[in-house]
Amino acid sequence: MPSGDLPSAPVAAAPAPAPAPALFAPHTGFTHEHFGFGTLAIHAGANPDPVTGAVIPALSLSTTFKQRAVGDFAYEYSRSANPNRDNLEAAIAALEHGTHGFAFSSGSATTATVLNILKPGAHIISVNDVYGGTHRYLSKVASSVGVDVSFVNLEDAGNLAAAITPNTQLVWIETPTNPTLKLVDIAAVSAIAHQHNLIVVVDNTFLSPYFQTPLDLGADLVVHSATKYINGHSDVVLGLAATKDDALAARIRFLQNAIGAIPSPFDCYQTQRGLKTLHLRMRQHGVNGQAVAEFLAAHEGVESVIYPGLASHPQHELAKRQQRGFGGMVAFRIRGDTHTADRFLQRTHLFTLAESLGGVESLSELPARMTHAGIPAEQREALGITDNLVRLSVGVEETADIIADLDQAIRSAVKDNYYHK
Repeated sequence: MPSGDLPSAPVAAAPAPAPAPALFAPHTGFTHEHFGFGTLAIHAGANPDPVTGAVIPALSLSTTFKQRAVGDFAYEYSRSANPNRDNLEAAIAALEHGTHGFAFSSGSATTATVLNILKPGAHIISVNDVYGGTHRYLSKVASSVGVDVSFVNLEDAGNLAAAITPNTQLVWIETPTNPTLKLVDIAAVSAIAHQHNLIVVVDNTFLSPYFQTPLDLGADLVVHSATKYINGHSDVVLGLAATKDDALAARIRFLQNAIGAIPSPFDCYQTQRGLKTLHLRMRQHGVNGQAVAEFLAAHEGVESVIYPGLASHPQHELAKRQQRGFGGMVAFRIRGDTHTADRFLQRTHLFTLAESLGGVESLSELPARMTHAGIPAEQREALGITDNLVRLSVGVEETADIIADLDQAIRSAVKDNYYHK
C-alpha cells in the first residue's frame, strides 16, 4: 500500500441521507418519514442562512435578482419565485406529506388558480355544503366561463358516481364542511373519482395538516386558506396548496406564475412564523373545542350542537378514522331565533363577532347572515344553515374562561326571548 493511502480494512460508513425532493433543495431535507409534526413545522423550509448564519431566514423584498450570466440564476423575478415563498412552500409540502407546495395571495386566489387547470367545457362536482366564497366562485365565476358545476351531498360517497358525467374533470371536497361540520370520506370518494380519472381536491382549512393529511387518504391536491389556522394570528391573507403529483404540480406552477396571484414576501415570512407554532396551537384548539362542545350539549339554552368529536355527531366514527383530532370549530343552534342569536353574539366578552376563523383568539359569527349570506335562503335551509345557527372558532384562551363567557351570553340572550315576544 503506498504511503498515505487509506487502509483496506472495512470501515463502517455513515448512512447516506435520503435524497430530498427537488422542491426542498437547498432549503430543507426535512420530511415526515424522519421527523414528527412539530419538528417539521419549525424546521422545514427554515434552515439558517448559509451566508450570514442568521437562524431565521431574512426577508427578501427584492423584486428582481442579479444573474451570473444570461439565463444563469437562482432567482430571476419575484412573481416567478422568491426565497421566502420557496421556504413557505417547502414547509406546507412537508407538513401535508407532499412533494410540491404552492403559495397564493389568498384562499380564493388558490381556488381560482387551481380551477384554471380545467379544460373548456369541464364539469366540476363540489360538496354541496361548501364555504360561501367557494360557492360564489363556482356558481358565479366558473359557470360564467363555461364550467358546469354540480353541488352534491358527498356525505354518502355513493352519490358521487351518480353525478359523474363524460365531462367531469374534478371533485372538490371540504371536510369538515363550513359551517355545518359534515364529513366526507376522502378515501372512498377518491377511490371512486380515480376510477374515472378525476382530480380530487380537498380543502383542509378547518383541520390543518396537524389533524388531517388528505394526500395520505388518496386526494390529489390539498388546499388551504392559510389566513386561518396555518398563520393563526389573524394578520395575513394567504392561500396554500400541496400535492405529490409531478404532472399536476407542473400545471399549477405554470398557472401560479402566469396568473400571478402570489403573496408578498412579507406575508410568506409572517405565515411561516405562525406555522412554527401550529402544533402547539392546534392541540389547544382541539382541547377547547371538545370542552366547548360538551358544555353546549348539556346547556338548556342550546337546541343542538354540531362537533365531530361528540359521539352524537352522525359521522363520529368516520372522524375518528380519518382525522387525528377534531379541531376548534364548533357550531350550535341557540334556543330561539335569529334575534336570540344576535343578542348572544353581542353579549360575549371573549368571543369577537367577526368573520374568519383559526386565530388564537375566539371568534363567533352567524353564517346565514354573514359568511353564507350569498347562498340562496332555500339552499341554506336545506343544508341546515338556519337563522339560529352560530359558528364558533374556539381560540386558545383558558378553557374555563371560554366556557364562562359562552354561558353568560347564552343565558342572557335566551332569557330575553321572553321579553321580545
